[in-house]
Amino acid sequence: MKETDEPAPPPGDDYSATVLGSHWIQRPGQDTPATETVRDTGTRPDRVEGAVLRFGPGVPGALAHRSARTPPPAPLPPPRRHGVRRYALPALVLLAVLALLTWQRLGPAPAVRDAEVTAPAAAVGCGGTADLVGTVTTNGRPGTLTYRWTRSDGTSSGVLREEVAPGQERVRLHLLWTFEGTGRYEARAELRILSPGVRTATAGLTYDCPPGGRPR
Repeated sequence: MKETDEPAPPPGDDYSATVLGSHWIQRPGQDTPATETVRDTGTRPDRVEGAVLRFGPGVPGALAHRSARTPPPAPLPPPRRHGVRRYALPALVLLAVLALLTWQRLGPAPAVRDAEVTAPAAAVGCGGTADLVGTVTTNGRPGTLTYRWTRSDGTSSGVLREEVAPGQERVRLHLLWTFEGTGRYEARAELRILSPGVRTATAGLTYDCPPGGRPR
């Protein structure tokens, strides 16, 4: 084998680089490298310096193929729930209002639990006006209360109506009775609840106007 300083001819178009195995390395005491054929792995040299070929480790074909693929997309973060929390309280308030309105309309009907009438304890003087107050106790349900006042002189107020608000458990009904003339008269007034249910309550008062008396 002759040594030569001439550079190796440049590789042609059909040139294929090969990986140099360890058996190609000339060790001390060896004249020529072994003549075993080296398998072509398809790895290209990093560079060419004269007749010396230097090879890098290269990239295996399968690994290079996988590296060229597009990596799978990262998983999306979980959706934020701030919007749900923001609308949770208004939704609960709306449901509570709807439930209250439904209960007011479809709940128990209004009912009268008690009724009484109070009259002035002192006698009413000449030409005076007495204020009789009827107090009706209900179950607090909204509705319409119908009633009538009847006086002992034979007069009646006719059918009257009073609207009861939700939660209103006491309703006050007034009868203003004005007296005229002289004399003493024991008067009596009756409050009759017509609906819901039927209840009655009465109260008495005294009218006292001596002869020659004048209205107060």
